[in-house]
Amino acid sequence: VQLVESGGGQAQYGGSLRLSCAASATGGNIVRINSMAWYRQAPGKERELVAAVTSDGSTNYVDSVKGRFTISRDSAKNTVYLQMDGLKPEDTAVYYCNADILALQYKEYETGYYWGQGTQVTVSS
Repeated sequence: VQLVESGGGQAQYGGSLRLSCAASATGGNIVRINSMAWYRQAPGKERELVAAVTSDGSTNYVDSVKGRFTISRDSAKNTVYLQMDGLKPEDTAVYYCNADILALQYKEYETGYYWGQGTQVTVSS
């Protein structure tokens, strides 16, 4: 199972970026994805949960991004998105996708939480 992120980059204060994360099973297929989430890690800080979405569409956000970021998912594409508006310099970090996945690979079921490789988001003032 792999998660591939895209959409990071640079933005100005108040600007927008949209992150995408697509899940795939190289040796088979994804059976079910439960929760999907975005984390971030700024230099010198611990990784923190930014936003999460469950299989039924329930969402939650860290207080610092509420009203600015929106998480969504396309279950048909096994993809989760993070729309980031009103960006601030303190949003600068490496953003990681995380997903709770059940996959059938090489005729065996595998389950667990998987991470993407991370994508850099830099916001300048």
